Amino acid sequence: MFLDRLLKPRPARIAGEKLYTAAVAQARSPRFYAELGVRDSLEGRFELFTLHVVLVMERLKGQGEAAGETSQAVFDSYVRGLDDAFRQIGVSDTAVGKKMKKLAGAFYGRLKTYDEAFATLPETADLDAALARTVFEERGEGDIVAVSAYVRSARDGLAGQSLDDLLNGEVQWPSV
Repeated sequence: MFLDRLLKPRPARIAGEKLYTAAVAQARSPRFYAELGVRDSLEGRFELFTLHVVLVMERLKGQGEAAGETSQAVFDSYVRGLDDAFRQIGVSDTAVGKKMKKLAGAFYGRLKTYDEAFATLPETADLDAALARTVFEERGEGDIVAVSAYVRSARDGLAGQSLDDLLNGEVQWPSV
């Protein structure tokens, strides 16, 4: 009984895993790749996973201790997901650590970029530029306007969802 309580995952960890899983499922929506021009590649998927995790973490920011713990759990699930993906594609154990360090830096760079872009909304130039550099990999291709509109819709939708639902791992994403 004591060990059950000790080993039982904290509610924030369970919620974080659920929110991350939902973010990944949304980032895998075929329309991003088939119609909106995001490249269906490791890089393209990384960018969309990262974008959705950033959106969730931004919604939880400044919402109290439970939200902070849940946000950290979302990030921890994201890191585990990347680590697992590297191992599944055959990256050696010694190389995984180096790649993860590089991706952590990339994540924090994107987090800062998106935070700055969100701060300038409703003006969309900074968000559009950030998406062009990241999601569209500076290729000059893809429907940046549609993805930018989706991001703003997702952000607004997350803002309208109850914090209690999010802290229970329940999230609703808009249609892509």
